[in-house]
Amino acid sequence: MNPAETYILDQHEPFRSILLHIKAVVEVVVPEAELKYKWKIPCFYTGKTPLCYLNVPPKKDYVDVGFWNSAQLTKHLDKMVSEKRKVVKSLRYTTLEAIDDNVLTEVLQEACALEAKGFYKKRDLD
Repeated sequence: MNPAETYILDQHEPFRSILLHIKAVVEVVVPEAELKYKWKIPCFYTGKTPLCYLNVPPKKDYVDVGFWNSAQLTKHLDKMVSEKRKVVKSLRYTTLEAIDDNVLTEVLQEACALEAKGFYKKRDLD
């Protein structure tokens, strides 16, 4: 078992179930995504490009699904949290029932489609 899977399985409930569900959704929506262990958390990559990470912050009551290319995302921004972060936005879940698979799927699909654009919006220099 790789360290990313160990991280997921070592979480207490309900976080373990939330992480396993999100992992399953990512694997269906983005079958080419590879689960890696970076920065001591599970991260999904497509090739060499990071797609999203899964995190259960210490002393917090949620699972964070963070997207690095959030500056490019346009879907479901009303459901995403940036909280003192300049680049990353995330979907947060406190229960398994709170996960809206349609929202997660659409954000994952958009993040994949935007992977070549990078993390930041490039300003027009017209």
